[in-house]
Amino acid sequence: MADNKKRLVANAAGNFYVDATCINCDTCRQLAPDSFKEVGGLSAVTSQPQGDRQLLQAYQALLACPVGSIGTERGEPARLRTAMASFPLRLDEGLYYCGFNSEQSFGANSYFLLHPEGNWLIDSPRYVKHLVEAFEREGGIRYIFLTHEDDVADAAKYAERFGAKRIIHRADAQAVPDAEWVVDGTETVPLIPEFHMIPVPGHTPGSSALLHRDKFLFTGDHLWWEPDRRRLESPRELVWNHGELLRSIEKLLDHRFEWVLAGHGDRVHSSPDLLRMKLMELVERRRSAVRT
Repeated sequence: MADNKKRLVANAAGNFYVDATCINCDTCRQLAPDSFKEVGGLSAVTSQPQGDRQLLQAYQALLACPVGSIGTERGEPARLRTAMASFPLRLDEGLYYCGFNSEQSFGANSYFLLHPEGNWLIDSPRYVKHLVEAFEREGGIRYIFLTHEDDVADAAKYAERFGAKRIIHRADAQAVPDAEWVVDGTETVPLIPEFHMIPVPGHTPGSSALLHRDKFLFTGDHLWWEPDRRRLESPRELVWNHGELLRSIEKLLDHRFEWVLAGHGDRVHSSPDLLRMKLMELVERRRSAVRT
């Protein structure tokens, strides 16, 4: 629960605020970019939400915050219930952002994907009753794809509840020693029809992306969208191996996709040709950095 006594001075006057427990994970800024910005290395409410859309987004951010650092001076129970009901948040046909980001994964995003042969959870949100019931209504979870060791969070609880198989690369499997499906190697692996696991070592040795139908690319902490600069980006810090990271970015040029669905950082939906161009620009920036 946020504490108004710890309210950051960077917050604009008004109902919503961020307190000093913020971990700067970016969740609120992704969900409610009109209201939340980064100030001094932490998130803050730089513009109080106005109107139904902004207020919904602000309450979504409050619920999704992994450490409960967003609060209000006066509650609006009806709006809070509406925001709760919006999760999982629909992004595209059969694709949902889970919300309820976990502190265990430093606030990483997770996704729920409907599929007639069994639904998928990509990385893990907090284990909360609301999501369990939402997943139950859609037929449960058959597979839990873990992009890397950092974003496992409550995957074990969801796997036990739904009898799901957890999938992870062997190089990161120490984070899930009892994983039901461990994948080896550096080549793209077909998991089941329409699903491909693409090893992308760099951030961690076992970082992997999941590509579904040449449309949805789930990237974990390997690749994300920077909306202010309108470009794709990848880690510069907390990198296990920079050379492997560059090769992994280059590897994605062999694939087509319409969505980049990141664990940390913004997601983006665009044409495959534009995303390939943005990926090539990222590769060139990184190659230039190596040359210099």
